[in-house]
Amino acid sequence: MPDESNKTSQTDCSTCPHKADRLQHGRCQPGDSCVRAMSGRQITRFFKSNPDLAEYYSGDTFWERRAISARYLSQQRLLQMLNDPDAVVRRVLAYRLKIEQLSTLITDDDREVRITVAERLPSEELEQMVDDEDYLVRQTVATRMKVGRLFRMITDTDREVRKAVALRLPIVSLGLMINDAAEEVRKIVAERIDPESIEPLLQDKAWLVRYSACQRAPLDKLIILLHDEDKDIRDYARKRLK
Repeated sequence: MPDESNKTSQTDCSTCPHKADRLQHGRCQPGDSCVRAMSGRQITRFFKSNPDLAEYYSGDTFWERRAISARYLSQQRLLQMLNDPDAVVRRVLAYRLKIEQLSTLITDDDREVRITVAERLPSEELEQMVDDEDYLVRQTVATRMKVGRLFRMITDTDREVRKAVALRLPIVSLGLMINDAAEEVRKIVAERIDPESIEPLLQDKAWLVRYSACQRAPLDKLIILLHDEDKDIRDYARKRLK
């Protein structure tokens, strides 16, 4: 039974420049593999069979043709597309360009482009992105930047970024985040900090932080929790002290 959904996606092959060399040799198929269709699926299939035509379509007026053709272009041609007006095209560039060519995209207008750059840059070069305006970019930086350079992100304005920092910061430095404004961050600190430095977290305003601290604190520090306002914490402290 024919696929009715493809009928609206088929184009007129009579005026296609690839009718003779591609269509007749089975390298494209109306409704399935067609570069002239307004269908990303069909365009993708076309370029898989005809990667040699990527250059021809790299300057096409349709952004999706440019983006898909960019997967097959030479590095030299990719460099000529750095100012492409469409973010999807530039995202392909961010994935495909050589590492040493990514610097131009560090300040790209599109955050997905910048996230891709942050995922690919060498860790020693990520510090130039720690002040990015988008928290997802900074979070990516915090998960990859060299541990010894994380200190300037301890006071980041976004909780998710600080959580990423707290998960990687050297244990000896976690005391710097013990008073973080976010409960989730302090919980991570309680789960990682040296038990001998955990005492302030036993009196944290958030019960989940106190509970996490209760699980790791030295026994001689648990007395204070026997009178905690939360029954689960009191019970856990008693259990550990038995």
